[in-house]
Amino acid sequence: MSYTVHPTAIVDDGARIGADTRVWHWVHICSQAQIGARCSFGQNVFVGNDVVIGDNVKVQNNVSIYDAVTLEDDVFCGPSMVFTNVNNPRSHVSRKSEYRRTIVKRGATIGANATVVCGHTIGEYAFIGAGAVVTKDVKPYALMVGTPARRIGWMCQCGERLPDIIDQHGCSTCGQRYDIGGNHCTPL
Repeated sequence: MSYTVHPTAIVDDGARIGADTRVWHWVHICSQAQIGARCSFGQNVFVGNDVVIGDNVKVQNNVSIYDAVTLEDDVFCGPSMVFTNVNNPRSHVSRKSEYRRTIVKRGATIGANATVVCGHTIGEYAFIGAGAVVTKDVKPYALMVGTPARRIGWMCQCGERLPDIIDQHGCSTCGQRYDIGGNHCTPL
């Protein structure tokens, strides 16, 4: 085994976990989950069967990643953020055949206590602020806050806020350049 599992964690037989991944206290990873290398799962995380997680993903404490969720490489899930997988749940109605897929693209960050309503895609390097509620697709590099989440700016790959002015700009921290338009942010 080339990954680390805390004695209190449960990793069901069949789960595929990449090298150098760390599974901490009271985590449960289901048997069909696919997890990449160099990931970290904080205390009290749940990973369902129909879940695909890329490399270098960080999942903080108290996050449940239910079926029909894909996290690409370098995604960050903040403490107690929430994924859903059914749009209109009822306890007395089985809707397991109605799960809606959620995809979180490479490098995206989801802040603490944010909620991602199922069936949406969060674009590359998007940044979802703490407590935001995502109810629609999120553009790459978008900075989203509020309930429902709305775009208030753009974020660099390095995690710094970019000027929200239509033009070409360089990040003041890392120097990466972007073309920022009225409804897009594209690296140059």
